[in-house]
Amino acid sequence: TMNQLILCTLLLLAPRELAGACPAGCQCQDPKTILCAARRGQTVPRGLPPNTLSLYVFENGITMLSEDSFVGLPALQLLDLSQNKITSIQKNIFQPLTELVNLDLSSNQLQEITNETFHGLRLLERLYLQRNRIQHIHAAAFDTLENLLELKLQNNQLWAVPPLDLPNLLLLDISWNKIPTIAPGAFHAVNIESLKIAGLGLTSLNEELFQAQNNLHELDVSDNLLERVPAVLRRLGSLTKLSLAGNARISQLPAEDFHNLHNLQELDISNLNINTIPRDFSSFFPRLRAMTAAGNPFNCICQMSWLVQWVNASGVVLRRPEETRCHFPPKNSGKLLHHLQYADFGCPTTTTTTPPTTPRTTTLPPPAPFSTSSRPAPQPSTATPTLGTRAPQGSSTPCLCPVGFAGVYCEVEVRGTTPSPATQAPPPGRRISIAQVSSTSLKVDLLNYVQSKAQLKGIRLSYRNLSGPDKRPVMLRLPASLSEYTVRALKPNCTYRVCIGPLGEKVSKEEHCAEAQTLPVSHQQHSPVTQSKDSNLTLMIVPALAAVLLLVVLVTAGMYYRRHRRAKAHAGTGVDASPLELEGVKACLENGDLSSHGRKVPEAAMLSGGSECEVPLMQSHYPSNNNTPGLKPSY
Repeated sequence: TMNQLILCTLLLLAPRELAGACPAGCQCQDPKTILCAARRGQTVPRGLPPNTLSLYVFENGITMLSEDSFVGLPALQLLDLSQNKITSIQKNIFQPLTELVNLDLSSNQLQEITNETFHGLRLLERLYLQRNRIQHIHAAAFDTLENLLELKLQNNQLWAVPPLDLPNLLLLDISWNKIPTIAPGAFHAVNIESLKIAGLGLTSLNEELFQAQNNLHELDVSDNLLERVPAVLRRLGSLTKLSLAGNARISQLPAEDFHNLHNLQELDISNLNINTIPRDFSSFFPRLRAMTAAGNPFNCICQMSWLVQWVNASGVVLRRPEETRCHFPPKNSGKLLHHLQYADFGCPTTTTTTPPTTPRTTTLPPPAPFSTSSRPAPQPSTATPTLGTRAPQGSSTPCLCPVGFAGVYCEVEVRGTTPSPATQAPPPGRRISIAQVSSTSLKVDLLNYVQSKAQLKGIRLSYRNLSGPDKRPVMLRLPASLSEYTVRALKPNCTYRVCIGPLGEKVSKEEHCAEAQTLPVSHQQHSPVTQSKDSNLTLMIVPALAAVLLLVVLVTAGMYYRRHRRAKAHAGTGVDASPLELEGVKACLENGDLSSHGRKVPEAAMLSGGSECEVPLMQSHYPSNNNTPGLKPSY
């Protein structure tokens, strides 16, 4: 019949389109995922199956996108066009992709974003535009992207922050552009959790910049030209990660700028110009897990001895320890800070005499039997309290047992208690772990998995909500060089299953999965902070001494000026100057220049109580610029 002839003709003319064959140079092991890595071609491959969900065409040499490049892909949710040579995007190119959620255009040669570039992408959640040559973004370029969660614009040539009226945005990265100032109200994203503004050339941060950002967890202001710690930190009590690294003009860390950061878990103060760290830091950050202080000219004198003791006792990880060294005094110059003992800091030795007491015998409990199981024996932990725990009040040294154990020696096992996934160490054979948990995000540790895989092209990460009605997985593509990734926009108090596997292969039993529960939404609790009396006394004595020295200089100058006028008057009337007056002036000159009376005592000598009179190796003329770090993956 006629219908049969028409059907046979269509099958002969377009076998690839109807059969959904895999394009040349691509891998289609997963029926709905097409991986065209390092395929050579200036255009997007043709003949793609209409039910394709994920399309990876990175590093293909694509130079342009035509109007029909994505026609016939109504179900596409992920499109990766990174590491190509695309210079411009015509209007309405992505309009057929009404279901697109992830779009990666990083590492291309784009120069401009118009108001029609992303027209039609109303469901888009992640937009990556980093490492392009973008100089101008239209004011309405992102107006239709009302569901956008992540926007990456770092390493471009922007001169100003583009208008961002994105109510659902959680991550914004505009680092390494040419934006010397950020006006108040530039960020209209009230729910933003991660803000990265590194390497912009900022000299200060306006205190009104973060008035509406009450959910900010991560702030990166590294490698700018800040001269002091931004006072805006005082109102950002929800921060868990802060980086001030590379601001070489910062020479002091005022305690009042940090005392509200009780939730901080990671702090980077490397490559500043500080020579000491306030002792109050040990009480400001009860949840701190890692700190980086490398590249600073530390004065390793007695006032710094508390830092090494605190790091060893609290369990805080000191990152880049090989670069954390002393500069003063000369006997400690060049030594690793964490290798110094208490006596190395030059602290005065104290002898304690105890009255004789009657000997007393204490019966110790018998030792526990040796266990051959692989589970390690519990040990008392001196680490700082984790989320949801608090040290008992009134104790000078808080000691906490691991979760699930109690007793003076942590010898009693409390049954029915399971450690939180955020604090539970991964078993030896496990290659994925949840490193950090918040109410709306999970940080996944990928380092073990990446190191265990050879010739890994990429990582496929999926996650699903086991507590909600919709248990469909969300698929993400990550680069193989990534060591960790934060999954955002999650629901509080829900259990999620996160799985990773090699990119481009079918989902199999080789996937590594982990489950974690997001934290419930709770109000922040802040404990009062007390400052030491010694620091307050120092702050009172130093201004007083300066005032006294200034007064002495003024009085001496006044007397000298008065005598000089009197001598001139006598000379005018023919009366010679008195020998006593001349001797007084001569005595002043022999004692040195008058300005020398106001010279300040070296700070190190004041701190050491005058026991040492050594000049610091590094004064206040440090270079204001530091080496620019190499480009890192933006994920």
